[in-house]
Amino acid sequence: MTTTMSIRELTRNGNMMAQYDYIDIEDRKSHEYKGVFVPARYSEMVKEFLRQKTEEEKQKQLDEIMQFAGKVQIEDRFQNKTAREIREMIALEKYGQ
Repeated sequence: MTTTMSIRELTRNGNMMAQYDYIDIEDRKSHEYKGVFVPARYSEMVKEFLRQKTEEEKQKQLDEIMQFAGKVQIEDRFQNKTAREIREMIALEKYGQ
């Protein structure tokens, strides 16, 4: 069961949370939708759902970036080296000792 109420109504009747599966929050003057309140019994499910959605969105964005950027492979000789060590190695190769 659901209902719609304003923030003021919700703060005055905090016990309403136990009666509904969720409560839509609406600004009574402008009728602008503000969000949803979910009772504690559903909070973990909602958190998990939002975590999964966020992960999916991040992965989608990463996939789009990688499509244009391509994958850069680091040579084995540069693995586990700092930027300074890599610059020194390249300088030695380029200019000798």
